[in-house]
Amino acid sequence: MGLVKRVSNEITYLRAALRSLKRIGAVYENRTRTFADIIEGFAASKPDNVAILDGGRQFTYRELDALANRYARWAKEQGIGPDQSVALLMENRAEYIAAWLGIIKAGGAAALINTNLTGGPLVHSLSISNADHLILGAELADSYASAVDQLERPMTVWATGGQVQGAHDLDAILADRSAESLPADFRSGLTIDHTALYIYTSGTTGNPKAAKIPHARLLVMMGGFSAAANATEKDRMYVCLPLYHSAGGVCAVGTVLTVGGSIIIKRKFSAREFWDDVADNKATLFQYIGELCRYLLNTDVHPKERKHKLRMVIGNGLRPEIWPAFQKRFKIPNVLEFYGATEGNVALMNYDGTVGSIGRVPGWAKSKFNVEIVRFDVENETPIRGADGFCQVCAPGEVGEALGKISNDPKTPTGRFDGYAKKEETEKKILRDVFEKGDAWFRTGDLLKQDKLGYFYFVDRIGDTFRWKGENVATSEVAEAISVFPGVKEANVYGVHVPGADGRAGMASIVAPSDIDMAKLRAHLEKELAAYAQPLFVRLQPEMEITGTFKHRKVDLVKEGFDPSAIADPIYFNDPAAKAFVPLDQELFDKIAGGGVRV
Repeated sequence: MGLVKRVSNEITYLRAALRSLKRIGAVYENRTRTFADIIEGFAASKPDNVAILDGGRQFTYRELDALANRYARWAKEQGIGPDQSVALLMENRAEYIAAWLGIIKAGGAAALINTNLTGGPLVHSLSISNADHLILGAELADSYASAVDQLERPMTVWATGGQVQGAHDLDAILADRSAESLPADFRSGLTIDHTALYIYTSGTTGNPKAAKIPHARLLVMMGGFSAAANATEKDRMYVCLPLYHSAGGVCAVGTVLTVGGSIIIKRKFSAREFWDDVADNKATLFQYIGELCRYLLNTDVHPKERKHKLRMVIGNGLRPEIWPAFQKRFKIPNVLEFYGATEGNVALMNYDGTVGSIGRVPGWAKSKFNVEIVRFDVENETPIRGADGFCQVCAPGEVGEALGKISNDPKTPTGRFDGYAKKEETEKKILRDVFEKGDAWFRTGDLLKQDKLGYFYFVDRIGDTFRWKGENVATSEVAEAISVFPGVKEANVYGVHVPGADGRAGMASIVAPSDIDMAKLRAHLEKELAAYAQPLFVRLQPEMEITGTFKHRKVDLVKEGFDPSAIADPIYFNDPAAKAFVPLDQELFDKIAGGGVRV
């Protein structure tokens, strides 16, 4: 990186960081000011500004606040107040925002339930919400029906958007409630330390956990993103990510609704309709997940893909192998990649758009941030401690686990860790006596590295990285190498057990044409990856299974392994003797499993 570029990046970082720190710091100056107060303020000062565009509908701040007031009065009638929750199960639409805004206006907390859940996982999420009431979008009545008989305690169900058997008609009830401004003492006693939302982890490796989002954390997340994007009331944020998750429902929403701007709500992501939506609605911002960018790159050219008003896209998981191509093809001026988790206390932002980086902490700003990368034992999945019993900070370029020091000091506002609904789950994420006796740090579960200039780079999730032939293999780096091969649309890499072999062998599940040239793929992997990192097995899938937040599912793939009798998809073995990918049939599988083939 040249000197001029470095100076430019430093100035960009300084300006954005100062804006963010100022906005975040302001959260703690008034301990009774919540997001509800912000919306009420705009309803008074900018009543005709458009807050939400939803298909052919639009809601001004006056109208959004009025609808939320109806929800708030309903919630109050049900006895909802501080430390009491209401579960919300509804697909993306304007009423979703109004519903949880109304609940927090009443002083309660909204538990945002994943709309993809049914049966047992839905029962689990509803149960740990501790909610007695459920606001149910009629479009998800069948999902709820799959769980209702398994609930340990009954819930009172309030249906919106249509009639649902056995549920109260919430729309009719709300229509009969006043939309007028709420009395000054309506949420008396509520502070920024009370819980505003419960947002659930994605559940890629088990049942979801309900992360507590106090009002302070909600405002810090919203204000931090809004400041980083330098958002104004003229901005329009396109939201096609699920509103039940923090990326779409908090970060994207808060970026513009905290400054009087607009959100454009899409019920579900559609690659085919994306550029029509963005261009026709004059979106200036878009919240992404890396896989969405990959999907868009794999689509045919759209006449509006460069005829838009986007000035910035904001998100995480935009991998370096597609970042430049995505930005160039779709004429995206700025990319704001960030790192963070719903419940975590490590927050990083790549203000200057350095390709591949998830954020930066320069030396002069280190005292404001609580993040360290410590040496890590991949095999035992635990940080390494020295002879003195304490953890060891990684050198520049060295891979380790990212930790965030837990602190309630407003001067380091990202230090809060509010945990989960269940205390035992909270304790599992805390590492104690890290650098001194008595300290406590949040375990991110992510392997990162940092260069000499302070830029951070994501390497892998703990549990995804595995050891093979005595070396650590980062699945994300292998997936990157595979993904750039012509014809490969997606790649999901994981380790599988091979009887008699130490560690786990690499396996890649890829979405690609059935006639993909496996010889050329192998030559490509030999060029791009060390021998130990090249996948031993390749599985061709018609499509990739993902979570509702567009994360690849790996647990089931790992369990299925490479047994062709249990898998209908074609599987290839990277035969070291033949120096070629060969089809894996039952006979070859039995030889490998029996130790008859050297791997």
